[in-house]
Amino acid sequence: MSRQQLITQIKQKKSFLCVGLDPDIEKIPSFLKEYPDPVFEFNKQIIDATRDLCVSYKPNAAFYESRGIKGWQSLIDTWKHLPKECLNIIDAKRGDIGNTSDMYARAFFDESAAGMSFDAITVSPYMGSDTVTSYLSYPGKWVVLLALTSSTGSKDFQYLTTENGPLYETVIKKANTWADDDRMMFVVGATKSTEFVNIRKIAPNNFLLVPGVGAQGGSLKDVCQYGMTKECGLLVNASRSINYASNGRDFADAARAEALKIQQEMQLELEKAGII
Repeated sequence: MSRQQLITQIKQKKSFLCVGLDPDIEKIPSFLKEYPDPVFEFNKQIIDATRDLCVSYKPNAAFYESRGIKGWQSLIDTWKHLPKECLNIIDAKRGDIGNTSDMYARAFFDESAAGMSFDAITVSPYMGSDTVTSYLSYPGKWVVLLALTSSTGSKDFQYLTTENGPLYETVIKKANTWADDDRMMFVVGATKSTEFVNIRKIAPNNFLLVPGVGAQGGSLKDVCQYGMTKECGLLVNASRSINYASNGRDFADAARAEALKIQQEMQLELEKAGII
């Protein structure tokens, strides 16, 4: 998916919601275990209930890898069911180099090899440019680079002082020499909302994938105030609040209600910014 296609979706749906698909087999409604693949059925119903309210989906690879072969098949089937008009991101947080990185890229980008071809992948930048080269070799694919996370441990490294400012700023500046804003996004946690001012000085046009709104305590209003651009420039992710809005047979309806609530808040922010 191109940048312009994503922007068009945001305007049409009046939303910049990314729905995380994090199906914990211990938490999904118990009645789903009657299905041949409970995880895929869970995802399928969440997707069908929210596809008109969001512009992106983000399966977290760990929830599938932890289930072995069954989990990989669930992930492949989920990718196949994702709406083609929505940006699909695999949240894999890979961070290796060389042949290993090539194989990770093949696993998630080469449908002929692995049965799936996501639009984008989250990547850890710790090992430098070699970390992302393999993914950028696939035309049209996005790298979503971890920049400033909402985790407690973010202060261990991400704020360390360098000659170019905090380490997270150095990461963003350097990464924007590897690819332009048509191919490079950054992960910035919603709980770091005031840092968006600094980030927008060095990444004025890049899309930012923003987790942490809702269950983790981040404020959508603050994220928009400090991080929104004239083209929106934001994908705000919600996972637990939507996935587990109910653990009953109404879970998909409850997920839709939660997604609709967020979408309506986003519509107000888009209107306020004159984007729609």
